[in-house]
Amino acid sequence: MQAALDLKEEILALKKERNAIILAHNYQTGDIQDIADYVGDSLGLAYKAKQAEQDVIAFCGVHFMAETAKIVNPDKTVILPDLDAGCSLEESCPADELEAFLDQHADKNYYVIAYINCSGAVKALCDVICTSGNAVSIVNQAPSDRPILFVPDANLGAWVMEQTGRKMDLWNGSCYVHVEFTRDSINKIKAEYPDALVVAHPECTQAVRLLADEVCSTEKMIAWCQNAPSDNLIVVTESGMLHRLRKECPGKNLIAGPTDKCACADCRFMKLNTMEKLRDCLANLSPQVQMDEATRARAEAPLLRMLEQSK
Repeated sequence: MQAALDLKEEILALKKERNAIILAHNYQTGDIQDIADYVGDSLGLAYKAKQAEQDVIAFCGVHFMAETAKIVNPDKTVILPDLDAGCSLEESCPADELEAFLDQHADKNYYVIAYINCSGAVKALCDVICTSGNAVSIVNQAPSDRPILFVPDANLGAWVMEQTGRKMDLWNGSCYVHVEFTRDSINKIKAEYPDALVVAHPECTQAVRLLADEVCSTEKMIAWCQNAPSDNLIVVTESGMLHRLRKECPGKNLIAGPTDKCACADCRFMKLNTMEKLRDCLANLSPQVQMDEATRARAEAPLLRMLEQSK
């Protein structure tokens, strides 16, 4: 216990010394969430990064999130506890493959909407960015005279099509965590808790989304769980979300959505960040997120367009 307290005090002292802000995604471990200045989903984190006045942004999430902070803060130092904290969605859509596809289909004049879970180089090829929290609104604002290409998450894209009625061509990417949830694994819990309600992230497959009482982003899960008429709630997203939900939804029995492989789903990338690595990156101001300026500038336009369209 004393070691944990000492580590926390080290981090807080370094944060003050470096004039840093600590941002953490909802999927980070509980100890990191508890020490962060702000915890949220990708949309909230994008706004908070844009508004940051500190010299240093310590981003506890995955690489594309820290890169997003760098895109809107080119003159700030952005650090990530573990540079290997990647994302299966980002990996599913390499920029060179997207560029080749757009060149091959130049005659279609695609309006490209990129889910924020992608690299800065992919963002630079797009018209606008979205998150799971604002994807429906962003798609509804897309021009009606151009076909839409939605990258890289096919499951989120399919859900957005269901909500908006807009036809889109979908890139065949997926989050390896969310596709592990299955209808059968959730029905097993439903059999044990017949009154349980299900809230699921839109990155889940259609079979899982059809079982859900609500499909929404992690941030929107907070209010939904607080107001749900049942005390038993099955939460179908990455396990780190349960820490925040348990703090903000007292009295609810929050059940980790299971997969057929395990009782809950951990993102191996999100869990690469630790308190020790957070301390070290603040102490050393490393690893830093760096970007080619030309790519950063091209990626900034669609990202700012998202923030403007989400007001």
